[in-house]
Amino acid sequence: MTTKTHPPYVRVAVGVILDPMGHVLLGSRPADKPWPHWWELPGGKIETNESVPQALIRELHEEIGIHATTLLPWIRYIHHYPRSTVELNFYQVTEWQGTPTPQENQQLAWCHPDQPIPLTIGPILPATFPILRWLRLPKHYLLSNIGQKSGVSIWLEKLHQALQQGVRLVQFREPAWENNHPNDPDCLAALQQTVDLCHQWGALCLLNSIHPWDWVGYADGLHLRSHDAARLAQNQHAAPINKRQLLAVSAHHAQDIKHAQQLNSDFVVIGHVLDTPSHPNQPALGWERFYELAQQAGRPAFAIGGQSPTTFKQAQTFGAHGIAGIRQLITD
Repeated sequence: MTTKTHPPYVRVAVGVILDPMGHVLLGSRPADKPWPHWWELPGGKIETNESVPQALIRELHEEIGIHATTLLPWIRYIHHYPRSTVELNFYQVTEWQGTPTPQENQQLAWCHPDQPIPLTIGPILPATFPILRWLRLPKHYLLSNIGQKSGVSIWLEKLHQALQQGVRLVQFREPAWENNHPNDPDCLAALQQTVDLCHQWGALCLLNSIHPWDWVGYADGLHLRSHDAARLAQNQHAAPINKRQLLAVSAHHAQDIKHAQQLNSDFVVIGHVLDTPSHPNQPALGWERFYELAQQAGRPAFAIGGQSPTTFKQAQTFGAHGIAGIRQLITD
């Protein structure tokens, strides 16, 4: 009788080293290690009794000769290789001392996620590709707040202001309008105007699933309410989007996170994190619970509820990719 053995489970700390222009540092693997000459993000195994930040600081010093001083938890991602399972703990490193310099006869290169990979870079490890895709996601996610047809022009003015200020991800979400007129052509027209304005600025617009799903063809993707995501996941149906569109899922507890994973969403929006007038009788999750859910997600997580530009840095320290909200993301 043979005993089935499980593949080794390896915990790794990985540095997403970002310069002020948004470039990320990649390095080739040394010739004497597995997957030689393949490219990846720098980092290494977490030793016994070592925290993730401790391991990452040590590895970055050993690999590229820098001392990381600002490390922000980001994504915990499980990747299954043929002979092992690797738990990848990604931290964004935005400040460091020293100049990245190869210490193990490897090569280094700065790449921008929005641009083609340079020809000088060889094959990239499979677990690195999702990171390059996730880094393209904007940090602020603006929700619409039109209400009715008479509010469209005011909304478009505010949206234009937000786009000027750098917002590049928008959600069209009009529950009050939709409750009164489920298929109102004026609401569809407002969606089209919103998408057109977003595209003029290179921004993306997702359709909230409260609206007719056949409208998603006018948008850049679909944002599923938690119960809509649950329905799709439980019935094993795919979201009605094409491969080029984004899929987002709202999450409030661990089961919502599982549904987002089943549907292979591009990101999740977790909340509400702080007290907010829109949910007066519901207790807020708080940052600690947000962090727990974000680490379970295995994909970028936005914080929503009581968010504003002033909460962005705090959100990042708890593993948020960015923040989501309505009026608060448009500054005066």
